[in-house]
Amino acid sequence: MLHDLRLLQMLPAAVLVTQEGVIRFANAASAQLLEAPDTALLIGRHYRDFVHPIDRQRSSNRVQQVAEPVQGGQPNKPSEFRIRTLLGNLRMVLISSVAAQWDAAPAVLMCGLDRTHQSEIEAQLRESEQNFRRLFENMQDVYYRTDAQGIVRHVGPGVRRVLGYEPHEIEGRTAESYYPRSTDRDAFKAVILEHGEVSDFPGQMVRRDGTVIDISISSHALYDHAGNFAGVEGIYRDVTQRKNLERELQRLATTDMLTGMANRRAFLECAESVYAHSRHSGEPLTLLMLDLDHFKSINDRFGHLEGDRTLAEFAQAVKSQLRASDVAGRLGGEEFGVLLPATSLDEGRQVALRILHSVRALQLHDEAGNAYHVTASLGLSTFRGTDRSLRDMLDRADQALYQAKHHGRNQIASQEPCSDH
Repeated sequence: MLHDLRLLQMLPAAVLVTQEGVIRFANAASAQLLEAPDTALLIGRHYRDFVHPIDRQRSSNRVQQVAEPVQGGQPNKPSEFRIRTLLGNLRMVLISSVAAQWDAAPAVLMCGLDRTHQSEIEAQLRESEQNFRRLFENMQDVYYRTDAQGIVRHVGPGVRRVLGYEPHEIEGRTAESYYPRSTDRDAFKAVILEHGEVSDFPGQMVRRDGTVIDISISSHALYDHAGNFAGVEGIYRDVTQRKNLERELQRLATTDMLTGMANRRAFLECAESVYAHSRHSGEPLTLLMLDLDHFKSINDRFGHLEGDRTLAEFAQAVKSQLRASDVAGRLGGEEFGVLLPATSLDEGRQVALRILHSVRALQLHDEAGNAYHVTASLGLSTFRGTDRSLRDMLDRADQALYQAKHHGRNQIASQEPCSDH
């Protein structure tokens, strides 16, 4: 316990006593330094309220360090900090702190000397404050700080540009309120709690107008003097344009531009993944290999532009008979593949039959307006527990396709045994 409060009141230096960062005692010199009409206006406030944002983290680290038992009650070395008074004026203060007792509970005693009287320092303070404010107001990133419960305690003005809200509309609400999916926020919290920081962590947020944007987060965890998690501080930025470009590049790299289907590489990669799932789960899987009949004659009769248009129409006829979970890809030329996850042999035959009818029903016309029709040959295979790899399924489907073409085209063939029903 601090026994002689009168002595502290008489000191010409500013003295504060804090517990958990909250001011419990302030002498008259503190009130004068912080431009408070009365010391009562300081009691109950957090000392960080008066520390300039540039110096808050350094100040917290020093207070936490001096409060640790290993410090042995030794005061830390005096260091200069920027503070902002109750009237909003900036001052440079030389501060030292030491562990103490207040009402029989741990506390920290802080002692500060005003160093702002030097005109050169005042000029530097004004310049640094102007530079900081200019940077803070115009930065594209959004500075934020949350408490341990995820409540936003402070957010920078950049939030106006990124989310369309005023800072005061964000502060006091949970950060999770602005995530379209709580799983994104949960993933972020898991990483920050495990590693203490994240860099360029991906996520999404919802703007005031309802638009979902992509964000990149770089943050670190905050801890109290006891080492308990106290919140998160960091920045996030809008990276929607970058993500859209990445998605478009991914689409271009995996899509056949003529038909809009997956290209050969993307289709086979997906097939490997679906095949592995079926092998693990035992779910049925059907694979179709399709070939547009007599495609060379279409190119020869009508030219390659008409041939390309025919392929595009054929692809649309195929896709019109598929589910969202099915995958169609162009394997090369006029040959296509279709993956039907969780689909039995009989169900696969029904899909193949619908595709066959859909292709037959196409109404095509050449440049002169002459109508012509196309047909397709289909080979079908299904997953077998004895398969060594996806290649076995592909080979059976390819052999079945050859069989369909060999027997006159415009039909479905399969080397799979018929079901009992």
